[in-house]
Amino acid sequence: MSTFDGTASYYRTFRPGIPDEAARLLAGTVRHVDAPVLLDLGSGTGQVPLALHTAFAEIDVVEADAGMLAEAERALAALPGTIVRLHHSRAEDFAPPAATWKADLVTICRAFHWMDQQKVLTMLDRCTTSTGAVAVMGDGSLWTARSAWTDALRELIQSYLGAERRAGQNSTYNAHDRPYAEIMAESAFSDVEEHRFEVRRQWSPEHVVGYLSSTSFAARPLFGDRWSEFETQALELLRQHDQGDGLVENAEFTVVLGRR
Repeated sequence: MSTFDGTASYYRTFRPGIPDEAARLLAGTVRHVDAPVLLDLGSGTGQVPLALHTAFAEIDVVEADAGMLAEAERALAALPGTIVRLHHSRAEDFAPPAATWKADLVTICRAFHWMDQQKVLTMLDRCTTSTGAVAVMGDGSLWTARSAWTDALRELIQSYLGAERRAGQNSTYNAHDRPYAEIMAESAFSDVEEHRFEVRRQWSPEHVVGYLSSTSFAARPLFGDRWSEFETQALELLRQHDQGDGLVENAEFTVVLGRR
């Protein structure tokens, strides 16, 4: 069973996309490349390819969860002028579609922590162009966010599922403490830049509950027959914290960009 089993439709609908500033930064890495190729690892429902498709001639989408890949296929089906290939695979097991295939940019968004990072970076050394870049990026989650309403929400989740953060039905989350810039610097992509973008989001209570349904730590199947009870309590809690202008999340979206 996938860590994100049953979450794909919620993921596509309720997960925030990448900031416009980050998309412009990434598109700029291939500004002078003819017919550039994008490889998106751990693609989820295809948010990164959707944000970047106008900059690329070819896009390879790699996702291990079948439900997520089906959502990505629907989202990317009508992209004009771009060749899209879908790969139902873990990032570690990705096989290039042709012997001469090379990526000009590799993106890994909100997914590097699930991967065997050294194995992935070693694989990418073999299948990126000499000037290719690898971008590892993300912005935490509502579990890691720190504010009055996110703290109260996390405590409510813990009252149902236990103190440890869940990672799907049968496991708990193992935190990665090393900065991604350090990990990247030890790979073939050791010329590292780090870019940070401040993000301010306003959530409605209903959107937050939809977001929770997309996560590995609070997906509906984890609650069993208590989901409706939890949903009612979560909405009540969130409405109490909503002062009329939405639930504000101040986040930082980080892009770690590595080149040879």
